Amino acid sequence: MAKVYYDADVDFSIIKDKTIAVLGYGSQGAGQSRNLKDSGLNVIIGLYQGSHSWARAEEYGFKVYNVADAVKQADIVMVLVPDEKQADLYRDEIAPNLKEGAALGFSHGFNVHYNQIVPPKTVDCFLVAPKGPGHIVRRVFVEGGGVPDVFAVEQDATGKAFDIALAYARGIGGTRAGVIQTTFKEETETDLFGEQVVLCGGITHLIQNGFETLVNAGYQPEIAYFEVFHEMKLIVDLMNEGGMAKMRKSISDTAEYGDYTTGPKIITPEVRKAMEKALEEIQDGTFARNWLVENRAAGRANFLAQRRIHAEHQIEQVGAKLRGMMSWLKDKGDLSKD
Repeated sequence: MAKVYYDADVDFSIIKDKTIAVLGYGSQGAGQSRNLKDSGLNVIIGLYQGSHSWARAEEYGFKVYNVADAVKQADIVMVLVPDEKQADLYRDEIAPNLKEGAALGFSHGFNVHYNQIVPPKTVDCFLVAPKGPGHIVRRVFVEGGGVPDVFAVEQDATGKAFDIALAYARGIGGTRAGVIQTTFKEETETDLFGEQVVLCGGITHLIQNGFETLVNAGYQPEIAYFEVFHEMKLIVDLMNEGGMAKMRKSISDTAEYGDYTTGPKIITPEVRKAMEKALEEIQDGTFARNWLVENRAAGRANFLAQRRIHAEHQIEQVGAKLRGMMSWLKDKGDLSKD
């Protein structure tokens, strides 16, 4: 079993007197920087000139600078802008201003693992990745808890990178719940696989195909939505609380029998082979190359078209109407990617 690190395992003094520059003030940037500030650390924010997040960060009491000026002042630079923007930002604004002996941090290993960012040998390079979106990282911290993190050290120039990474994790609340050590390779490849095959690509297309199957068979779209989409939260919450075993104890025996007998007919050996192919393309860099080309050469044409097509799907129109009937549902999380 992996070792789990908690507050008591951390030498928090190692970053107490350091200046931490958080680059980006979207979901993760805002959540992590606020937690660090409330943990008593000296935090500044780095943004591009004209960012709509500038005023929002100042309202919370942060000093905000353009990225180059923030990096110049920082002992720890945490890069929390979107993956596809990091390499250019590093080349133009971070690398020329990074202090010798500073620490360069990330919450996803994509750019370092795929060599889009190669830190100089004179700096530490670490990763702290909360296992939850930034607004949840913030909400749970304010409530007195923490979201579990994974952390990794890619480069230890000062001999202190491990302790700095753990201290950073404590600053955002991770060691309240527990953090586990990983590597940039493991974090990147498993994170991409989970997103594409299960959490995002897998579940959304499973739901959408289930919805279309019922509607095409003549059932009301509203009924189809409830059966394959709305109730998904109940199932996932039960699994999140107590594993698949708790979920199976909570559903009817009829549903449990259908789980065992029909599930393998849907997730077939052919689907497993497709999963293995997706993992192979993550491991060999095919996915990373395609995503970088999409951003740099294609102007995100396919990505934006897919976003529009899926947003216009019937399941979204039906869902919006039905969610409007449910006063208890809230949609106020700050999901900005700036």
